Order: sequence, then C-alpha cells, then structure tokens
Amino acid sequence: MVSKKNIIIALIAVILVAGVGIWATGTFQTSDSDLNGKEIHLAAAASLKNAYDNDLIPMFEKEHPGVKVTPTYASSGDLQTQIENGLDADVFMSASNKQMNALADEGLVDNSTNVQFLENKVVLIVPKDSNSNISSFEDLKNVKGSIAIGDPESVPAGQYGKEVLNNLGVWKDVESKLSYGTDVTAVLNQVAQGSAECGIVYATDAKSTDDVKVVCEAPENALDTPVIYPVAIVNGTDNSDASKVFLEFLQSEEAKKVFEEYGFTIH
Repeated sequence: MVSKKNIIIALIAVILVAGVGIWATGTFQTSDSDLNGKEIHLAAAASLKNAYDNDLIPMFEKEHPGVKVTPTYASSGDLQTQIENGLDADVFMSASNKQMNALADEGLVDNSTNVQFLENKVVLIVPKDSNSNISSFEDLKNVKGSIAIGDPESVPAGQYGKEVLNNLGVWKDVESKLSYGTDVTAVLNQVAQGSAECGIVYATDAKSTDDVKVVCEAPENALDTPVIYPVAIVNGTDNSDASKVFLEFLQSEEAKKVFEEYGFTIH
C-alpha cells in the first residue's frame, strides 16, 4: 500500500519536472488568454519605424489577437530622456548601446532581458539625381553645400557619423558644413529633398526610399564598435508577461527575416 507521504513526494516530483520542462526550452510560457487586453508600449529608434509599422507589429498582433502594440519613435537619445522622465514604455529598442547602458545604469531597464541581435551599417548618401563627384567620406572635404547628419549629442547615427569622420581625419574639415537633424528620418528627408548635398545615415534608412542613392559604406576601420541595436524590457512595466512574449517574437526566425529585408544584419 502506497503511503500518503510517498504520494506527496511523487506529486512534488511531477510538478518539478513540469517546471523544468517549461524553462529548459529557454522560452517564457504564457497563453494568449493570459494576454487578452494587454497593450505593449514600444519605444523604438526612428530607423526601426518602417520595419515595425509595415510588418512586425501587424505580424505580432495577428499571432496574438488579444494584444495591441503602441509604438513611439524618435532618436534613441530623445527616447532615453523620455523614459527618464516617465514615458509609459514597456519595451525599449535603441540604435546604440550608449542609451541602453545609461538606462540600465539608472535601473530603468531590466538588463537581464537585454538582447543584442541586430546590426546596421553607416552609409553616405546623395539625392537620387545628384551629379556629385562624391565617392568616399574623404571627399566630403570638397563639398560646397551642407552635409546632413544626426545631432551627435542625441542621435546614434550622428554619433557614429562623427566617429567615422574623426577616424578618417576629416571632421575638422567638414564641421562647419554640417546640418544637424533631430533623427535619421530628418537627415534622410534633407537629402531626399535636395536641401543637403549629401548625408550620413544607416543603410536601412537609405533602403527605405528611392529618393536617395548610396555613395559608399563606412570602412570597417572607421568605426570603433559595430552599430548594434539592443532591446530590453523597461523596469516597472505592468505588462512584463506580454513584453517577454514580444521579445521572443522579435528573435523568431520570421521576425529576423523581416529585419533582414529592411537591410539589417542579424548579429
């Protein structure tokens, strides 16, 4: 006859095995019924807008019909400031580790959820109908008009752009010609509309419009660090379960294919 003690021990063992099975896969198990009515507030770098709005958000909401994703797009530096000032954000995706690390140091993002899986490239662009002789970043010394670039104080693309120009030894020659944009979209628009002779943006931005053409990509030795896009959950969120499911979706093969279609490299 099986004792009550043995039955209890057996039940505990079953529960433990089940628990191990759930977490051994490395995935967070939450049913869609648990997520019904949830709204994920996404704070994402402006260079991610097209990929999210056109494909990723619709895909996620189709897979999880009870969940709504509400995005806020801006430069990563601007988003960092907004989160510091209480922006209602559940997930933050930056175009640089600088802003993510700052928020982690302040305890505003959960660094244990920080995932770094996307890489971008810095490119030099001109208007599509330009007859410019620009063929390299070094040629910017000869530009007569303005050079559009993100503000290095708050825009990661501008920070990377300044790093490229410094490392190639042309920053001092072009600094007076620079026209600062509040984000990469503003820089892209300056060049597309012809108000700037050329500009420095991400490869993904250049790919998003037919109104500009890429002159060249920044040499690898011109960047001290690759252009990595980290994503993490914001501390204090009321939607941690839904946010974890969203992060898992972003790392799925279907989502990675979308990012690649928009010009990102899987890191």
